[in-house]
Amino acid sequence: MRCKHWRPFAFICGLIKPVILLLSVAAPGNDNLHASTSEPDPKLRQLLVEAIESSDSFADRFDAEVWLVDMSHRLKPFVEDDKTRIRLLKRIHQEATRAGLAPELVLAVIEVESRFDPYAISRSGAQGLMQVMPFWLNEIGHPEDNLIDIDTNLRMGCTILKYYMDMENNELRPALARYNGSYGSKVYSNKVLDALSKRWRKR
Repeated sequence: MRCKHWRPFAFICGLIKPVILLLSVAAPGNDNLHASTSEPDPKLRQLLVEAIESSDSFADRFDAEVWLVDMSHRLKPFVEDDKTRIRLLKRIHQEATRAGLAPELVLAVIEVESRFDPYAISRSGAQGLMQVMPFWLNEIGHPEDNLIDIDTNLRMGCTILKYYMDMENNELRPALARYNGSYGSKVYSNKVLDALSKRWRKR
């Protein structure tokens, strides 16, 4: 698994109509319906530009290292290789923290969206761990970036999720439903909150 910042992706994304969702809702193989939207929100577009172009480094504190050991055991059913698992957890912790999200929440979202498969592509074309729609790359002026790249995917996914958390005043259910494109339904939110409660919430 490679985790290099912003490696160009050697394919051309298809034309994305404005009515396509901000994000895919389903892990590969799921057949969920997505709400449609008009033009992408300009505030969210700017947040993504700033996130993608940030070159900040992230230093782990002692509590983050303790967190890595704990979460590594929980992630093992999804990611068998020890080194790969630790690298992935470190990136998730750093990107979630950068965005102002609980890393455990991001882990729960990834479990539901892709089951930690960085190569996942949904039926609607969303890609990677957090199932981000490719049209966002054009919207933020990075058409050659690779959503299968873990760093790119996590940074965009966390930025989008945080945007919806702020929009909903940190109310998890409506924010998750917006991320999923199923605002008004509790199905997706319940799946994420169930995963958070059963596997990822710190004890």
